[in-house]
Amino acid sequence: MATRLLLVADTHVPRRARVLPTAVRHAASEVDLIVHAGDWVSASVLDELETLGPVLGVWGNNDGDDLRSRLPEVARAEIDGVRVAVVHETGPATGREKRMDAAFTDVDLLVFGHSHIPWDTVTRNGLRLLNPGSPTDRRRQPACTLMTATVDDGEVRDVLLHEVSRD
Repeated sequence: MATRLLLVADTHVPRRARVLPTAVRHAASEVDLIVHAGDWVSASVLDELETLGPVLGVWGNNDGDDLRSRLPEVARAEIDGVRVAVVHETGPATGREKRMDAAFTDVDLLVFGHSHIPWDTVTRNGLRLLNPGSPTDRRRQPACTLMTATVDDGEVRDVLLHEVSRD
């Protein structure tokens, strides 16, 4: 049975946006699992997303003790035969694939954040790396973003990057 995922990171509420964008709330209500790769900033974002569906999330470097007490630094789950890990930071883009292959030898999909830069690659060892960007702070990107994906029978499919309007 396929599982639809929302991948989001670096929401930075209320620093980069006062509230979670409508597009994020809408996408969260349409999936089976919300995956958040850290830098929530406010625990209210976690609370809100948990009302919309199950959440697999981690804390990021901008998250305080309130979020760190509720979330791990690295989260892991097996979803429809796909071994998933979530972490906030993976270091510089240069050498990322090699470092993540060494650090996550037992994972099929690694979702990460921190850079606000969307990323979708597959490492030499077959590890899929996905960064959904940020739905509230585009930095040097043309738009704010989030990702959706489907996992089914051991495969990651239908990975889509979506532009987000900041309401």
